[in-house]
Amino acid sequence: MTASPPPEKIELGNPNIFFDRELSWVDFNFRVLEEAQDPGNPLLERLKFLCITESNQDEFFMVRVAGLINLKQAGIEERSLNGKRTSEIVSELYEKVSGFVKKQYDCLSDILQELKSNKIIVVQDPSELAGEDIQFVKNYYKREVSSILTPLAIDPSHPFPHILNRTLNLGITLYSDEDKNKQKELFAIVQVPNVLPRFLQLPQSADQEERRYFPLEEIIKLHLSDLFFGMNVKQIHTFKIVRDADISFNEEQNIGDLLTTMKNELKNRMWGDAIRLDVHSGAGHIKDILKGLLELEDYQVMEIPTLLNLNDLMFFQSLEKTSHLKFSYPVPKAGFATKKSESIFAEIRKNDHLLHHPYESFRSIEDMLKIASQDPKVLAIKMTLYRTSGDSPIIQYLGEAAENGKQVTVLVELKARFDEERNIRWAKKLEDSGVHVVYGVVGLKIHCKMLLIVRREDDKLNRYVHLGTGNYNSTTARFYTDLSLFTADPEITEDVAILFNTITSSGKMPRLTKIHAAPTFLKEEFLRLIQRETDNALAKKEARVIFKMNSLVDADVIMKLYEASQAGVKIDLIIRGICCLRPGIPGVSENIRVRSIIGRYLEHSRIYSFHNSGKPEVFLASADCMPRNFQRRIEVMFPILQEKHKKRIGKIFDLLLRDNTQARVLESDGSYVRLTSGDDDPPVNSQIDLVEI
Repeated sequence: MTASPPPEKIELGNPNIFFDRELSWVDFNFRVLEEAQDPGNPLLERLKFLCITESNQDEFFMVRVAGLINLKQAGIEERSLNGKRTSEIVSELYEKVSGFVKKQYDCLSDILQELKSNKIIVVQDPSELAGEDIQFVKNYYKREVSSILTPLAIDPSHPFPHILNRTLNLGITLYSDEDKNKQKELFAIVQVPNVLPRFLQLPQSADQEERRYFPLEEIIKLHLSDLFFGMNVKQIHTFKIVRDADISFNEEQNIGDLLTTMKNELKNRMWGDAIRLDVHSGAGHIKDILKGLLELEDYQVMEIPTLLNLNDLMFFQSLEKTSHLKFSYPVPKAGFATKKSESIFAEIRKNDHLLHHPYESFRSIEDMLKIASQDPKVLAIKMTLYRTSGDSPIIQYLGEAAENGKQVTVLVELKARFDEERNIRWAKKLEDSGVHVVYGVVGLKIHCKMLLIVRREDDKLNRYVHLGTGNYNSTTARFYTDLSLFTADPEITEDVAILFNTITSSGKMPRLTKIHAAPTFLKEEFLRLIQRETDNALAKKEARVIFKMNSLVDADVIMKLYEASQAGVKIDLIIRGICCLRPGIPGVSENIRVRSIIGRYLEHSRIYSFHNSGKPEVFLASADCMPRNFQRRIEVMFPILQEKHKKRIGKIFDLLLRDNTQARVLESDGSYVRLTSGDDDPPVNSQIDLVEI
């Protein structure tokens, strides 16, 4: 059979074949907002999605947008994959986010109205308070609030204070009783204390089922005369500052004391340059004062119609007697772990075990660690920790293992963004228990998820390994979809042992047998596997690729996928977040389909499947297809070897690709179209149906 001629070459520099990374992220947040807008979702779940959009957006500004602003202010005009200059991207971002904020607050208005229908009322106007409410609020202010507040006047002898990142504040203009013409205006600031609940529950009204809540900032506004004696309030408005919070330092210069350097950098995070100001609509003069003091441009100011800091609305998730306003979650299957050490290790020796979280319990991992910590035959435990939960028993079991005389080594990543402080605390706790803690690697983040247990059996040492796509975090494991593998395969366990030793010794990364690791060989293997499918398609063989990941940004991978599409490879990409690949371009990417699934669970698993002429190769990974994962992190991609597990992943893919409830399809113009079921197309919600797979 004669092979087809190679397709016309496409050029990497062509801006029309890529989407911009940052703008694609904003599109992702719009998809999350759709879940908050969806009346088919339970009311408090809608509110939670709305809070998530705010948290997402703040972190995006603190890191990604801050970096762009720094480039722009330095006069550096870098170009993104689609050819846009830094200043163009900044302009488009703020314009797009401004529209996004409007939709957020339209959504909030609808949700608050529906909460009211469910007898949960947020009272925002003090005029709606009854007489007993006012006395109740006054007593609360005197008892709990007044002693905490610090009014800060701004004048030549009192310079503008460095207001903390993402805190809620009141901006106030005042004049004295003596100044009858109101000519000598004073500007002052009061921080709304974040050590107190944002919402105070008011006494029950005549309707005993009604629950009413009053915002803390409104309580403070009612009592400003206590803070500014002899002064009259002219204007008062709430505001929030978002600051540059990215941490960067020269690790080569701080190699001897990475822990101390990280602690110092965390202190600086709260004091970065302002990159965005959220202020109440109609703030007028106060907005101008703040903009000038913070040295911000007009486009960096977002006018907010009502409650600022939507994150605080997560408060309502904890209300009692609201289960009817939330999703019902199935109880996770137990997995395979047992209470007897001999049987759990025998189970893994007999067969690899594949778990799909949250449908199967994360406790299997915790139970394995607990058993290993107590088992006299276990000699050593090695583990990576990128993120873990605040109440994680993993830390306890690792400490107990060390106290029981086992050799325990934990690689703690201090640079896990926004989890740095927690990781520092756990690292010190582990060290106090006798665990040997390795604080990351210079120039790289340890992002792989690995657990290695060494056990003496029949006068020889056997290894047991757990590898996963998600963090060792029991909290997120209840809401993130991830896959994890338990195996005693000698080649995989040997690879993991070598990888641990390479990381702790700062040695050169060797080529491993079954596992592919970044930053040395992972991308190379990725491109090779895609090229193999391309070659098969050119040789008229069936060729297909199915990838599931969080983000697709790497230009080389995208170009290789375009070449595969041109050759006739059928490509399905399930990408929750950022996608810089443009599907459906005639002659380039018409064989590529991209979908995003957003729902009650956060789609976090990374799965890469290659048809391989009818002999499928399936890999799980800690890495997305992004330059940072390939170049600046230690990542692993590991194979699924047993056919039954490959078939199970095939069924998972089948459901994800048939989802017509939570899936959105990416069009070539960059828009996402939500799929819907029809008479001949029954509804498929993969996030619910996967419980059976």
